[in-house]
Amino acid sequence: MIAGCSDGGDPATTATTQTSVSAAQSSIPQGVNATDIEFLEWMYPHHVQALDMAKMVEGRTDNAELLALAAQIEAAQGPEMAQMSGMLMKWGRLDSASMSMEGMDHSGHGVGMAEMPGIMSGDDMTPLTNASCAEFDKMWLTMMIEHHAGAIAMSETEIADGLDPASEKMAEAIIAGQQAEITQMEAMLAGR
Repeated sequence: MIAGCSDGGDPATTATTQTSVSAAQSSIPQGVNATDIEFLEWMYPHHVQALDMAKMVEGRTDNAELLALAAQIEAAQGPEMAQMSGMLMKWGRLDSASMSMEGMDHSGHGVGMAEMPGIMSGDDMTPLTNASCAEFDKMWLTMMIEHHAGAIAMSETEIADGLDPASEKMAEAIIAGQQAEITQMEAMLAGR
């Protein structure tokens, strides 16, 4: 597994992060906090990568269960992305429809996109892109389990620290749906 690392924080970076967060909080709407905004701003590109991975399945495997799971992921996460985009636009944040993995800058939040839980790097994705059949199935399932675990971790932070009820409800739905999919994927890997 690939995991983001941090050395615990450079005092200059910490001060810059605190200043950036304080400045960002001055524009946060009533009833919403920085955790709610960060949750949606991060979950959107996280879902983008999940959809990209789901779209890779067609043509690389003939595993009917994996094909159905990829379709299920697309069906669940596409509407969630639309909801996230609408909420962020309502809160006066950037239009999340234009957000991408590479285009997002979360330096003000103190954590870069590469350190987002469950995000796969380009180096992780290249072998998946080149794989097929049983090799692809195993790699895709392993990576998607890690990806889903990252989404669950982000959702747990939202539930613990968020303020907006709609964001918390979305986080609860993400945890329930993605934990069920993790259980299914683990069974698929075990049955190989």
